[in-house]
Amino acid sequence: MRVRELAAWLDAGFEGDGDREIRRVAPLEDAGPEDLSFASRGRALKQAGESKAGCLLVPVDYGNDPPRTIIRTSDPRGAAARAIPKIHPRIDPQPGIHPTAVLGPGAIIGYGVSIAPMVVIGAGGKVGAGSAIGAGSVIGDYVRIGAGCTIHPRVTIYREVVLGDEVVLHSGCVIGADGFGFVLADGIYEKFPQVGRVEIGNRVEIGANSCIDRAALGVTSIGDGTKIDNLVHIGHNCRIGRHVVIAAQTGLSGGVVVDDYAVIGGQVGIGDKARIESRAVLGSGSGVLTSKIVRAGQVVWGTPARPLKECLEQMAVLSRLTKKKRSQENRSQESGVRSQNSGG
Repeated sequence: MRVRELAAWLDAGFEGDGDREIRRVAPLEDAGPEDLSFASRGRALKQAGESKAGCLLVPVDYGNDPPRTIIRTSDPRGAAARAIPKIHPRIDPQPGIHPTAVLGPGAIIGYGVSIAPMVVIGAGGKVGAGSAIGAGSVIGDYVRIGAGCTIHPRVTIYREVVLGDEVVLHSGCVIGADGFGFVLADGIYEKFPQVGRVEIGNRVEIGANSCIDRAALGVTSIGDGTKIDNLVHIGHNCRIGRHVVIAAQTGLSGGVVVDDYAVIGGQVGIGDKARIESRAVLGSGSGVLTSKIVRAGQVVWGTPARPLKECLEQMAVLSRLTKKKRSQENRSQESGVRSQNSGG
């Protein structure tokens, strides 16, 4: 693709060699003469001048000195995200059902669906048009998969789960397993039957080896556009809103509510029935106590999670106290040494 074609497709202006051919997208430090890269701010903008990239996506106020081939855009990173599938088009699997796949009675397969080897689809399952199911995946009875979904190899979807359109499930996902519900009766833990379901909205992406548990009663739900990283656990009866971002190794206990556009960092633990309100941000490693409410737009950090400013102030006080204690211990040791020397 030529620079001028890419700029027109991005609805952005370019400077330099519009006929330069772009074949790949690469990071600044690795890019070569046939590569596109981007620089949004900070250190990347300082490194941009040294990059060997054939074309750079840069902010509109970028000082192009010495002159080179650039495309100016208000959001270079977002433009790069749009450019990548254009320059590196996805290779879609061929439609069809592999002869080793097993379809249960009443299964309905839409137009243009691709079903890879050793896939199992249970009774009454429904797969929407243009979806692809990777090798070795197991789809339970009465599961509904929307149009244009991508189910990567070795995904397990339990019975009666509902997926919207354009959902992406990466390898190892388990959707709809029983929630962790037990009742202590006469000194013995008895299982509380998990008879609810899971509903996942449109354009949701769930990373490898993540688990979404079915509700005990009712629904565990994931809203439209939400993105969930690898190794995330969503407990039973959680309600995740629209366009939420959850990073790797985070765990949500049962009944947690996360409102729209919240951001949850990696390795966060959230207790039962906590609520994370809209556009709140939980820093990596935070611990949210049971039934805690993180208010809309609030940024919290630490365990227990508290407002970021408060957390940093407490850490600073603790650091000063630690230094003061070490100083006192050093003075005490020096005084003891002087006393021994005087006695000698």
